[in-house]
Amino acid sequence: MRLPATVGASAAGVTVGWQVTSVGAVADTVAQGYGVSLAAVGLLTTAMFVTHLIVQLPGGRLIDRVGARVVAIWGIAIVGSMNALALLAPEYGLGLTARALIGLGTGLTFIAGSDYVRSMVGSAFAQGMYGGINLGMGGVALAVVPLFEGSLGWRAPFATGAALSLVSAAALLASPADRARRVESGTSRATAPMRALRPLGLSPLVLIHAASFGLNVVVANWIVVLLERAGDYSTRTAAIIGALTLMAGVITRPLGGWVMREHPDRARALIGLSLLSGGAAVVALASAGPPPLMALAGIVVGLSAGFPFAAAFTGAAKARPSMPGTSVAYVNALASIAILVGMPLVGLSFSLESDGRIGFIVVGTLWALTVLALPSRRLLGLEPAPSQPEQPAART
Repeated sequence: MRLPATVGASAAGVTVGWQVTSVGAVADTVAQGYGVSLAAVGLLTTAMFVTHLIVQLPGGRLIDRVGARVVAIWGIAIVGSMNALALLAPEYGLGLTARALIGLGTGLTFIAGSDYVRSMVGSAFAQGMYGGINLGMGGVALAVVPLFEGSLGWRAPFATGAALSLVSAAALLASPADRARRVESGTSRATAPMRALRPLGLSPLVLIHAASFGLNVVVANWIVVLLERAGDYSTRTAAIIGALTLMAGVITRPLGGWVMREHPDRARALIGLSLLSGGAAVVALASAGPPPLMALAGIVVGLSAGFPFAAAFTGAAKARPSMPGTSVAYVNALASIAILVGMPLVGLSFSLESDGRIGFIVVGTLWALTVLALPSRRLLGLEPAPSQPEQPAART
């Protein structure tokens, strides 16, 4: 059962990862097709993550009630159909609306895939594998979508997204069903789990995930434009380097889970090191230096970004074992704010004389500073929580 379940969860990760960077991979072409600025193209990803964020907590509650696989299938159906809608015309309003609705699908699919892995496979390593696939597909999109730029133009991200959703939906439909869980009474509204989870002190998990996931997404979406504007990079070379900022995380997301399981005494220190190295590598990317140096920096960004993933999600799920889907959704939703804010602001930085470099320097600095909020071993799930009755969620 584990192999079919792993395949199904991977399909969910593939769907979401592709949507995160598919538009950014051909940002200039999309801007020309819609007749808008790069900052406006950045808003296409921001719009997706606004709804991606909004649906997280209700989606977590829905997962806890009806099961993760069902919710993931619904989410993928939304992603595929809204990509098809965006293909109809090069109208920016239509594209913005479609991307916002795609975010509803990605939000449901991402947390459902994570919970499906947790319930059907049940290890930090498997959680890291899921995250690695999700992150890696964002890198694949950066490298592959530009290949369709010549034949599909501005439609490339939407056509590939719709086709991939069909394949992913088929894989999940062939996967085994999971079990819904009985959730606490009095928490039917989305605001109730927010109040229930706030006292658990999950903010450090939110911050490290905001850096290693949220800021990583911002960097990946704009690195191709940054390098192309530098003048010494072809679109293909820039896309490959951009892909490395995500694809390298395929290694370290499961590696982080393995370290948590096999070497818990070292895990916290390595997470701190990954936050510092990730920020430093982003600052290095801002130099738009020689291709070999930028490729190395891209690899370091990806490796650093992947390592904290399993800890953030495993720690969140262990903090509230009676509602793990909601706990993970809480951390992922708040961390997504980094994308909502970072995408348009870095896009605007391309209108300055620095041509985007200052935006990358700020992002890298903020990434490194999150080491100051490094979670405790207990919050990371490396030590058992104190034995005490769990407080009931607030009633509404």
